[in-house]
Amino acid sequence: MKKIFKILIVIAVICITLVLSINFYVVEIAKDKMIKDNNYSSLKDVDCILILGAGIWGDKPSPMLEDRLKEGIKLYKDSIAPKIIMSGDHGREEYDEVNIMKEYAIEQGVTSEDIFMDHAGFSTYESIYRAKEIFDADNIVIVTQEYHLYRALYIADKLDINAHGVNSDPRKYSGQTFRELREILARNKDFINCIIKPKPTYLGESIPVSGDGDITNDKQ
Repeated sequence: MKKIFKILIVIAVICITLVLSINFYVVEIAKDKMIKDNNYSSLKDVDCILILGAGIWGDKPSPMLEDRLKEGIKLYKDSIAPKIIMSGDHGREEYDEVNIMKEYAIEQGVTSEDIFMDHAGFSTYESIYRAKEIFDADNIVIVTQEYHLYRALYIADKLDINAHGVNSDPRKYSGQTFRELREILARNKDFINCIIKPKPTYLGESIPVSGDGDITNDKQ
């Protein structure tokens, strides 16, 4: 019995070491692609700003999503990129992140035609995969909170997308410790995804981000 217990301890230690090592690797790969101190000099010919969904509260963006939107809109108004992709979950009629994201941006003065909605951005991996394969975006700026940005940039790197990241962390969020711990496992999951490269839930016809974003509208 003691021998089995020792073996289980060794296996547990190996698994924990592996998980933490992959987490460290993902962060190290991505960190040099993060824009610091509003230093946008490295950004040239950016196709679009990709804002990743983060939940909605009724008909309004959650605080985390609102901060992502504010940062992405600021980049757009600073002419970092001419277009924005709002990527989130719209897998059910009653739950619609992307239209709420677009409506928020329009209220803040963003031109409707410059906003594309990715209705099938069900995960970080799928959002970035679809940015390239559906929206023909090869040079992007990703906006999300810093803890999440490392994974997003890692995925982009492994999918051969030239991506830089801008974090949106103007305040503290409740439950952040849990998110940080969960993100370690998420980084491991997407490390594997980037090896296997599974196709997202939905693909479809190309919708070049260089065109008119209103083509992605699903409401009259």
